[in-house]
Amino acid sequence: MKAITYTEFGGPEVLRLEEVDEPHAGRGQVRLKVVAAGVNPLDSKIRNGWRPQIAPPFPVIPGVEAAGVVDEVGEGVTGVAVGDEVLGWTVTGAYAEHALAVDFGPKPADLDWDLAAALPVAVETSVRVLDALGVGEGDTLLLHGAAGVTGAVGVQLAVARGATVIGTASPGNHDYLRSLGAIPVAYGAGLADRVREAAPQRIDAVYDAAGAGDLEVSIDLLGGTDRLITIADTKAAELGVTFSGPGAPFGSRLGEYVRLAADGKLTVRIAQSLPLEDAAKAQELSASGHAAGKLVLRP
Repeated sequence: MKAITYTEFGGPEVLRLEEVDEPHAGRGQVRLKVVAAGVNPLDSKIRNGWRPQIAPPFPVIPGVEAAGVVDEVGEGVTGVAVGDEVLGWTVTGAYAEHALAVDFGPKPADLDWDLAAALPVAVETSVRVLDALGVGEGDTLLLHGAAGVTGAVGVQLAVARGATVIGTASPGNHDYLRSLGAIPVAYGAGLADRVREAAPQRIDAVYDAAGAGDLEVSIDLLGGTDRLITIADTKAAELGVTFSGPGAPFGSRLGEYVRLAADGKLTVRIAQSLPLEDAAKAQELSASGHAAGKLVLRP
């Protein structure tokens, strides 16, 4: 099969389109004929060697999330059959024509493939963080990086829980945040004053999806580190802030959220859908933080 691989850490130039052996479904696994693979900033961090603790052994096929059609079902797997459309997390790398998965959920027939590939990581991350923060009716949530893919999903899910969301983003994304139900504020110098103006009553919780150095401001606004979680700021530990990483398997919970997406009640902007051979370009755009939405690869 065709796959993107790399055999050393480095920049996007280490990525190669290669012919590699197809994986086959083992016990507890299904194999997907990948239709669309999501590109995440974490993919570039692993490729650069910045996250050695989670880097798989070389040669690496990058990518975590994918949507595709089941074409092999391993022993012990129930509730899914060859020909079913699913989305979820791969264990062999998503930037490939075939990938193995153990954590996945059904894809509604009316859900666009690119959107399906964009949902697993953003949904799981935001549900995990909002649950841990206990965000609910009447809360005011400050969400840093609200216009990014994961942040935007967090905004929508928090609003659906009855929370008021103050979202930080560049001014060019403020109309977008308003369309999602958030109150936008610009990041940068003077952020605390702008947040207090937008939410004079109080801030109850903070979800940092940006990792842009706003933890100290967040602590000041909250009056402490309770109900403050980051998914991206490496200074979390030294400041006593909770850093939340990938959690328990989530495939069984995906169904309700992908149904919302299929019904137009949960949206993700798709910046570009690119052919597999453009993986280096996609990773560069994703890592830059300047892509207006999710980047997707099509094998």
